[in-house]
Amino acid sequence: MSDAPSVLRIALLGYGLIGREHAALVADHAATELAAIVDIGEEGRQAAARFGVPWFSEIAPMLDAVAPDGVIVALPNQLHVAAGLACIERRIPFLVEKPVADTAADAFALAAAAEAAGVATLVGHHRRHAPDIQAARAAIQRGELGRIVTVAGLCLVRKHDAYFEVAWRRRQGGGPLLINAIHDIDCFRFLCGEIDSVQAIASHAVRGFEVEDTVAMALCFRSGALGTFLLSDVVPSPWFWETASGQALYFPPQPETAYTIGGTHAALALPTGVLWHHHDGGDWRSPLLQSRLPIPDQRCYVAQLDHFVDLMRGGTASVVDARDGAMTVATLEAIERAATTQGPVAVADFVAAP
Repeated sequence: MSDAPSVLRIALLGYGLIGREHAALVADHAATELAAIVDIGEEGRQAAARFGVPWFSEIAPMLDAVAPDGVIVALPNQLHVAAGLACIERRIPFLVEKPVADTAADAFALAAAAEAAGVATLVGHHRRHAPDIQAARAAIQRGELGRIVTVAGLCLVRKHDAYFEVAWRRRQGGGPLLINAIHDIDCFRFLCGEIDSVQAIASHAVRGFEVEDTVAMALCFRSGALGTFLLSDVVPSPWFWETASGQALYFPPQPETAYTIGGTHAALALPTGVLWHHHDGGDWRSPLLQSRLPIPDQRCYVAQLDHFVDLMRGGTASVVDARDGAMTVATLEAIERAATTQGPVAVADFVAAP
């Protein structure tokens, strides 16, 4: 355990949509305080004034002047690696929003640099900290579902038209695969293990942008389980983990099922936590019984910050470090390639050696 102070000073890089939420969470947490904000915009400068912390337009001068205990990187994706390397150079632990990098190659390079320097990293896959996902993982590891056979997920939402006024959201890499499905694929990996190969079909027929609006995926897990995932950002529905779980920062809750996981002993619906099973030895001729996983009332973003505090103090291993986050990016790159080639793609093709 380190001799870290009782209240840890965290600097925020980026005051955009998620950055402002991080700022509020850090300011409200009993064990943290906001140390500085780095942002090139006027909104970031004004936010720093409201929080009573220094404002900087560049990362390195802030890190050298403020010397924070930790950093949250909430910058545009293409700036994640440079920000992470600046933290690594100064031996500062950092939480970086997903994706950890624009490409799997850069993500693995960042992970290697952090590992070589012994700097703790945490990727902002907030759902790993959610009580429903944590309860499901524990049930799977206890064997309550038996051998996992199937995994299925839905992410169907209708994004507002103004969302696409930002040019990069209309271009390759700015669509729902990297923005939304990256969380779901990460959850699938967290719950059911690595995905070895993928197939996919993508369409941009509704909006006609360069970027996809709908994708259908088939997943082959290392364990032998098979999965499917259907993604679209042009369909209004409740089948979206963020709203179904009630954990979203920006969207109204609408309890529903977003994932189903099928095992030889039971099937599990998430985020509701409903388990379906037969009596021991039963089969489709027997009545189905229903039970529910115990899911505590806990906010995943607060739990993520709690975990980052523990990480900064040196008291725990990261729930999702940079290398783990890089594996999710590699899986997404394999899906993108599969959507282009219309054939199976091995995730290993995108994974850098440790």
